[in-house]
Amino acid sequence: MCTSTAYALNRWVLIATFGSSLSATAAQPAAADVITDWDEKGIEAVVPLTRSTSPYMAQRMMGMLHLAMFDAVNSIESRYRPYLVQLPADPGTSKEAAAAAAGATILASIDAKTATAMNAALAKYIEQIPDGPAKVEGIKLGQAIAAKVVEARANDGSEAADDYRPKTTPGAYVSTTPMRGPTWPLVKPFVMTKGSQFRPGPPILLNSGQWAKDFNEIKDYGALTNSKRNAQQTETAHFWLMAGPEAYHPFAREITKAKQMSVVESARFMALVGVALNDSLIAVLDAKYHYKFWRPVTAIRNGDIDDNPSTERDATWLPLVNTPMHPEYPCAHCIESGSVAGVVEAVLGGDEIPEVAMTSPTAPGVTHRWTNMAAFTEEVANARVWAGFHYRSSTRVATEMGRQIGEYVVKNVMQPAETASR
Repeated sequence: MCTSTAYALNRWVLIATFGSSLSATAAQPAAADVITDWDEKGIEAVVPLTRSTSPYMAQRMMGMLHLAMFDAVNSIESRYRPYLVQLPADPGTSKEAAAAAAGATILASIDAKTATAMNAALAKYIEQIPDGPAKVEGIKLGQAIAAKVVEARANDGSEAADDYRPKTTPGAYVSTTPMRGPTWPLVKPFVMTKGSQFRPGPPILLNSGQWAKDFNEIKDYGALTNSKRNAQQTETAHFWLMAGPEAYHPFAREITKAKQMSVVESARFMALVGVALNDSLIAVLDAKYHYKFWRPVTAIRNGDIDDNPSTERDATWLPLVNTPMHPEYPCAHCIESGSVAGVVEAVLGGDEIPEVAMTSPTAPGVTHRWTNMAAFTEEVANARVWAGFHYRSSTRVATEMGRQIGEYVVKNVMQPAETASR
């Protein structure tokens, strides 16, 4: 953890006023729910990781952020089984101060520049909370919980050296572009027992009718030029080119707002989504690098060697945009959207949701809306076919994997305290 953040948090502890009792001074900030506030701040902080380092590392940080905030506010309210730790806390301790301090401490661990920004963000945020013991104890609690979360994830394999070995023969040229996430299958899951726990069966056989159907669909609808894709489909493909936490956290955040969840309910819901997304990424990369199935741009340019008379080679075929640098099977965006759906359906008890509207940094000026999770996951799956990245069968396998992981997460961590005790 950056020492500058610890100093800033302690400074706020020292200057807070001790003039009232804990229960009297706890108050909500004037802004919206503290959990969604710090989710937004977290997205802003991890965007550089998404675009320059790794969307997987960015999602890991968001998972840690929400777990720290959940364990902090749950230590005060004690409604759920803690994810990692439950520390002693007076019921009057400010949940807002605890969550904000926890979030700031996690984000400050990214690097020195981010630590400086988080110090300033925390200082401004907690100005909204009345000074006093409730605020002081909340800051201390949040800081302590976050430190334990950082410690727990310190050696999780996320910073392992990239030792991916390209398949080649002596003297033969292969692409020198770094692969994306080759070490991630061995990252310690947040909830799953191991990365291969939900590994699916192999991709469809190349000599099958389903392969021919998938091949020809993406060849026709995922092409850069001369595509059968219509304008709406092209827009959807571009909309879901966004990657990392900014693709799915805003969606979950809008659900918490629409359902008017309490602080602890919001903290739990967002933490469940955060860890489900993390584990789905570990699971999908495990499967990708296990099967190493070819991408459409490779398959279509080699359509004459797949032992299928219903596929034809197109020597110049290109996808709508450049293909991500990891194997095709299964679809990563699909497992992520499926994991969110699994959490939503398990927590809310059904597929229907209040209308959620979202924009995308990769489709400026466009807003998409959904009222159920089936439509949401179907749109994501379609987008990856229309972008020329994934076969239809791969999207279905991944969406189902994600749903299973989301449901597994809800059933295995942060359960109601009464259920856990029984």
